Amino acid sequence: MKYIILGTAGHIDHGKSALVKALTGKDPDRLKEEKQRGITIDLGFADLKYPDGLTVGIVDVPGHERLVKNMLAGAGGIDIVLLVIAADEGVMPQSREHLAICNLLGIKTGIIVITKIDLVEKDWLELVTEDVRDFVKGTFLEGAEIIKVSSKTGENIDLLKQKIHDLALKTHQKSTDGPFRMPVDRVFTLKGFGTVVTGTAISGSISLDDEIEIMPTGIESRARGLQSHGQSIETALAGQRVAMNIQGVEKSQLKRGDVVVTPGVFRQTQSIDVKLKLLEDAPVIQTKTNVHFHLATSEAVARVILYDKEELKPGEEAYCQLRLDRPVIAVSGDRFVIRRFSPVITIGGGVVLDSLAKRRKKKEGIEDLKIFESGTLEEKLLAKVLKAGLKGIEKAVLEGWINEDLSLIRSTVEKLKQQGLILEYDKKLIHRDVYLKIKEKLIDTLKRFHKNNPLKPGMQKEVLRNLFGLKQTVFQGILSITSEIVVEKDLLRLRDFNINLTDKYKKIKEQILQELKKARFQPPSNTELAALTGLKQKEMDDILKLMVQEGSLKRITDSFYLRKEEYNEMLTLLREYFNQKDTMTVGEFRDLLKTSRKYALPMLEHLDSNKITLRVEDIRKKHPAFK
Repeated sequence: MKYIILGTAGHIDHGKSALVKALTGKDPDRLKEEKQRGITIDLGFADLKYPDGLTVGIVDVPGHERLVKNMLAGAGGIDIVLLVIAADEGVMPQSREHLAICNLLGIKTGIIVITKIDLVEKDWLELVTEDVRDFVKGTFLEGAEIIKVSSKTGENIDLLKQKIHDLALKTHQKSTDGPFRMPVDRVFTLKGFGTVVTGTAISGSISLDDEIEIMPTGIESRARGLQSHGQSIETALAGQRVAMNIQGVEKSQLKRGDVVVTPGVFRQTQSIDVKLKLLEDAPVIQTKTNVHFHLATSEAVARVILYDKEELKPGEEAYCQLRLDRPVIAVSGDRFVIRRFSPVITIGGGVVLDSLAKRRKKKEGIEDLKIFESGTLEEKLLAKVLKAGLKGIEKAVLEGWINEDLSLIRSTVEKLKQQGLILEYDKKLIHRDVYLKIKEKLIDTLKRFHKNNPLKPGMQKEVLRNLFGLKQTVFQGILSITSEIVVEKDLLRLRDFNINLTDKYKKIKEQILQELKKARFQPPSNTELAALTGLKQKEMDDILKLMVQEGSLKRITDSFYLRKEEYNEMLTLLREYFNQKDTMTVGEFRDLLKTSRKYALPMLEHLDSNKITLRVEDIRKKHPAFK
């Protein structure tokens, strides 16, 4: 099975809808007003099925100049165009505008159809044919076949069907290997079913009851029913015209321009970096000019910010950023069209280079945009991960950023990881150069810390994080892939760092133990110990904390410590006491340890907080957790 989308293009009343009806037997004009006026006002749809399994979905677009935006809504998913020109009128204004739009949208192939040949003489038809050949020179239709038909008599309709078949077989089908994306071109309610949206699936596939997301609103739902050209289907594929019954969503919540997608992959955007080209007859555009922006079925007002020049002249192209007045869903590689703000005429278009763009300073340059335009997939992915900086980019977001096969994106990412060019943490990708830069800074900071604090086991994690202003998730991610840094609870140290005490500090440790042994339950304070040993207060605090970590001391408060021997003796005395009595006063505790109230109170508070004693008003009881 192969699915290809064919679109009509051409001036009003040149017989596009009549041609579609002659080809398919179906009238694409569905609106009552269209029937009455005899012109196509909105998009019409039909299908052409062949015995070999080929299905060509046909999008019939309006030709009237005031309805070009409706034409643009249908042109985004077209693979092949039928440029329709009436024999009795020849090339007309909308013929030119429609061809320019197809050119800008990157449509690669098509057939020129001269209609209404039953209305003209043979000589006139030859003149029109030559005029048409001149008209398409320099476009993708130069060299395309010209088929002359009459929808009224059926002349050459079968020939045209065959030519469409042959061209469709040569046309590359949209990829089903990727996340599902379907721009919505119609929304309506069907009795007994509820809300239905239609569109052309431009990537991936979707099956019945699959979860979907409707963007940019972010509504989540399921595909309750799927049809293609009136036939119920289990799975919809890229390249098909699709009608989707959406579960639990009101018609009023949806509109043309929304996009039905695989959840969690795509991101809405209002800033897009692009390569923009103006048509030869377009007016000059200056930076900050407002234009109408058309992408698939969505429409917005965009401000054009030129990067490397102040104005863009007719026929020229340039890198620029489009800043939109409303969010859209765009993917790198998508094609777009811009129209003048007033009067509204098509003036240019181009290709999306970075759909998740940030405002850039001029000094940043545009080297990344050159890569996004013409680099390999490997180079593009690497450049985008680099632009993501320390925050990194989620793998799923990267997969929805570029219009490429999912399997190819994933294999390329794995290749870049194996080469060490990108690293991964918590499903996020970070560029090697960005990582090495922050890693070097973290390691240098820890080296200085260890040098200045040789007695401290490590640096507080939050202190280091705040020093570089890193978000918690980013900081944790970087630490998770940095083998040189060891995380120990809330402390960080370099893996090769060990506290190596000099002989001086070893002697001071012995001196501290001797002083505390002598003082027993009336220990000297930190300040007193510093004075006794000749250390600075900071050095004494560090060495006491180190001794606690080693297990030779127990911290009672920040001001004083006990040797582990006295601390264990205190616990033994408490056990013996509570074997005899149920309650204890502060005075009884003081007498038990032969100390003073100055030491007894903070020691009791320490025992309370460590669930050894339990304070009840002014007395203590044995805590149930104390054995």
